[in-house]
Amino acid sequence: MAFGRSSRKKPLVEPVTLKILVAGGFGVGKTTLVGAVSEIRPLRTEEILSEAGRPVDDLHGVENKSTTTVAMDFGRITLRDDLVLYLFGTPGQDRFWFLWDELAQGALGAVVLADTRRLEESFAAIDYFERRGIPFTVAVNCFEGAQRFPAESVRGALDLDPEVELLMCDARDRESVKNVLVAVVEHALVLADRPAAPVPT
Repeated sequence: MAFGRSSRKKPLVEPVTLKILVAGGFGVGKTTLVGAVSEIRPLRTEEILSEAGRPVDDLHGVENKSTTTVAMDFGRITLRDDLVLYLFGTPGQDRFWFLWDELAQGALGAVVLADTRRLEESFAAIDYFERRGIPFTVAVNCFEGAQRFPAESVRGALDLDPEVELLMCDARDRESVKNVLVAVVEHALVLADRPAAPVPT
């Protein structure tokens, strides 16, 4: 029996795989972002919000939300033939924060997704990555009906360091999300190339 040659070409080089976290407060659009850009069916660990969780789950501003991520979201995107990103979406509620340290291991960088209607929900994620020295980019998810603010106003409200990039995005739009992910990778690689600061003696 004769077999035809496969038309699929093998990659000339094995792609580099990088781990990126997608973090932020409860209901800011992390699951949506991962799903919008993933080239595989994303792994989701969503559960229906229950009456038992109402005392601890703050639904202010996201009253129509009916599900929540209880472990992580996972997706994959190929940015170039030689570069693949693995995306890990973190749970947004305080009671699942114990998972963050596990998810953060080996991460090149992170996206902190923010909602200008509840900007205070972003502070914990920003603080987490600053304390651990993990490079991050802030992406403001532009929800329909939400008031738009200039990027500099949002930057000031979040008290971001000058080197932290802030972008406006639509977590539902693949190209918008890709632009954010490219910015995260570029930012993290620039920081990785910097010489370490000398230790004071």
